[in-house]
Amino acid sequence: MATDRRLCFEDVYAEFHPRIRRYLDRLLGASEAEEATQEVFVKVSQALARFRGESSVSTWIYRVATNVAYDRLRSSSLRRTGEVPIDSETHAKDPSPGIERQLVRREMNDCVDRFIDRLPANYRSVVILSEQEGLTNHEIAKALRLTVDTVKIRLHRARTRLKRELGDGCNFYRDERNELACDPKPNVVFLRRRPPSTGSTSR
Repeated sequence: MATDRRLCFEDVYAEFHPRIRRYLDRLLGASEAEEATQEVFVKVSQALARFRGESSVSTWIYRVATNVAYDRLRSSSLRRTGEVPIDSETHAKDPSPGIERQLVRREMNDCVDRFIDRLPANYRSVVILSEQEGLTNHEIAKALRLTVDTVKIRLHRARTRLKRELGDGCNFYRDERNELACDPKPNVVFLRRRPPSTGSTSR
């Protein structure tokens, strides 16, 4: 790609469209992801000439995509109440790699995906950006306009919640690649893949 000061929309689109489409699919569900992706790149094309390089192109585009997704979630008639509030977040220790990273590894299987879709949107976004998109905590903070500490807190809480729910709902085993995988327990029934939870999107 060209340098940040001489960005070409075609290059930006070619590099980031698949990633943003995948990201929005996880945040919004397949039914809205394509339209939302188009909206993101309309906004990118309109703002590209004004991009000043204060952050990387990647974090800027993920920020645009996240804003589009959150706007859609806020206006969705499917918005639910009773999700985990995060307006009273306090500092938490940065979780060390280990079982959490294995459970939410980059190549997530379908069983884990279903439980990630149940997370509130603000937790789901940091998990996906970290584990699927490979962004660092610092990059996630810039993309979502959060502090690094807030990113760490949300990752910690999301992973803790995933560990609990996965432990209750999945049988774990090693697959043919010797990687940790899971299948739903017999008493856990998914009639279809659930639409992603809207949850809370405020701090």
